[in-house]
Amino acid sequence: MSQYRIVHTTGYRYDGGATDSFNEARMTPLTSRRQLVLSSRLDITPVAWTNSYRDYWGTSTTAFEIHERHSELKVVATSTVDIHEVSRAEEPLGWAGLDDPDLRDRYGELLNLTGYVRPHRDVARIAQSVRAQSATPGDAVVELTRRLRDTVGYVPGVTQVHTQAAEVWEKGAGVCQDIAHLTLGGLRSMGIPARYVSGYVVQRPDPAVGEVLVGESHAWLQYFDGEWLGFDPTNGSVPSGSHVEVGFGRDYSDVPPLRGIYTGSGSSEMYVSVEMTRLT
Repeated sequence: MSQYRIVHTTGYRYDGGATDSFNEARMTPLTSRRQLVLSSRLDITPVAWTNSYRDYWGTSTTAFEIHERHSELKVVATSTVDIHEVSRAEEPLGWAGLDDPDLRDRYGELLNLTGYVRPHRDVARIAQSVRAQSATPGDAVVELTRRLRDTVGYVPGVTQVHTQAAEVWEKGAGVCQDIAHLTLGGLRSMGIPARYVSGYVVQRPDPAVGEVLVGESHAWLQYFDGEWLGFDPTNGSVPSGSHVEVGFGRDYSDVPPLRGIYTGSGSSEMYVSVEMTRLT
């Protein structure tokens, strides 16, 4: 077990100032089977009217409005989370179980090929080949990731936040969001329900207790085989004790950390920083 404090700071600077803004924040981790949230706080500047709720996918969401002139919007989420290593709790369904019509109906939204994840024809062919050669869905997840990462490398700056999986394949490069979308499309096309996971990670394998590290907003996935099982296609591994889950959905569009609109003149510039401190 490990415990982390996460401080996620993000917001916008408005060149001409904003008179009103309407926003949603998804920056607060939730308690799940592999993590226990000990504390969480969301601080918004300027002071805002807020309404907190669980969205359709179960992500903790805070909607807020500001109705005064402001040149900057700043949101700081501070959380303390215990992360546990977990073992499988349910028997795997296997291919026969995943092909059951009732299950496919139940998880239809997480089998849907949305614009973000719709696979390139080459990826669809690879996925079908992987399914035919894999004894279990779990084997297919690992093998699909291996084949996709043989072609697509982790290269920042090549893609944008709205880049779709087919474009990522053609570019042969992307970041964690892109690699998650690419893999989700392949898994869904072979009949494995799979969902996008947003959260945080610190890349150092065993950070020192008390050391403040630069963390990262990160994306990985979970696939269903009797229960939801995590896999990080960027790193080709099961999420470790430094992965902190925040949001779930079909793709990135369901879980952006901060999204909104404003009234005012001029452009806006977004800023983001994440600090993670191992406490135990």
